[in-house]
Amino acid sequence: MSKVTIEFFHDAVCGWCYVLSPRLRKLAQRADVEIKQRSFVLQRNDEEMIQRFGSLAGAKSEILNHWVACQQKADDPTAFNIEGMRAKPFSYPSGYLAALGAKTAEILGNSDTHWDYFDEIQRLHLKVNDNIGERQTIIQAAQNIGLDSQKFEELLDSEQVRTAVEADISLAQQLNIRSIPTLVVNGEHVITNALTEEQLDNLFVK
Repeated sequence: MSKVTIEFFHDAVCGWCYVLSPRLRKLAQRADVEIKQRSFVLQRNDEEMIQRFGSLAGAKSEILNHWVACQQKADDPTAFNIEGMRAKPFSYPSGYLAALGAKTAEILGNSDTHWDYFDEIQRLHLKVNDNIGERQTIIQAAQNIGLDSQKFEELLDSEQVRTAVEADISLAQQLNIRSIPTLVVNGEHVITNALTEEQLDNLFVK
């Protein structure tokens, strides 16, 4: 039987992705699966945030309410610092720059490097409450996982990286993906949910 391929579509600002990622890591240790990382961006900039939520203040308020639900379902509730983010003076950031960072990490390494970067940028966002809309935070995440910061920064602005992010977003559109986290199994079976460990085992552990 051939190895199952799972494509994990995610956005760094997505609390449910933060809940699901460690469960997928445990699954990868227990089952014969290959997990590929795919970038997905809910809102690209402040203008899209305002269009979706009415205002930047409204965006932050509504999204942090989502964090509360995510924290309640997380295996480690302490991974969320909701009040810390609420107190930050900056507007809630888009995940687009983080997606560029994750793809840069992937090009410098592989899909697992992308995953390591994604987990770290989410930790900086949801637990440390750094502003992932700022370039220095994006670079710091690369340094934190051991990437060469100079090579990372040089590649970050490249057309190669931007094209790679857009390719993932285009693939999501082809698969009619509208929300995240989404898992695509063997290129066709789409699961849109933050599955529990038990649910993942029932699907993939034989």
